[in-house]
Amino acid sequence: MTAVDLQIILFTVGMAALSTAVILPFGIGLAWLLARPNWPGKSWLETAVTLPLVLPPVATGLILLKLFGRRGWIGGFLERAFGIEVIFTWRAVVLALSVMSLPLLVRSARTAFEEVNPRLEAVAATLGAGPWRVFFRISLPLAIRGILSGTLLAFARALGEFGATIMIAGNIPGRTQTLSLALYQSVQLGNDDHAMVLAAVSAVIALGAVSLAGGAWRRRGGGL
Repeated sequence: MTAVDLQIILFTVGMAALSTAVILPFGIGLAWLLARPNWPGKSWLETAVTLPLVLPPVATGLILLKLFGRRGWIGGFLERAFGIEVIFTWRAVVLALSVMSLPLLVRSARTAFEEVNPRLEAVAATLGAGPWRVFFRISLPLAIRGILSGTLLAFARALGEFGATIMIAGNIPGRTQTLSLALYQSVQLGNDDHAMVLAAVSAVIALGAVSLAGGAWRRRGGGL
């Protein structure tokens, strides 16, 4: 393994960790909303959150490219107002990883929130606790293991993301090249031995994250 490989690994892990941190508050909020009883627009929000799981990653990347490109509605605004360029930068990597891993976090956290006994929340409310206090003192602590499991699964998903990333970030060595993109490049160049090394590293990191997520889920099941 070369110094370049180590840089790619550290970059990938860093981007995956950053994307997971970015989606965490949004994912928890969305999961809590979707765990509530039926309300107007719930089905639409649920569909939008789930869409990256069912769309081909390249299609998701194309949508992001149209939105965040220089001529896109969001990308154009960011560049004109703040001078922030997204496409083909590390920001595009974080964006792609965030969008593709968000559904896994939301699904796991939503299940955890749905299993919180609503009577506990109702009792806290009758004792004078406001909605925010009920959330932070009752709902969140009881759902925390499911949230942790979803966070680790989202991190693992971000580590292996490929399709959306290559669409909006490209495969620029030293700038946007992640582990999966470097692996693909090695295969394209016929360097199978190097590709196998990168694949093994990817498998070890992903296996560790998934194992931790499974452990958190089992502890959660035993504790509730």
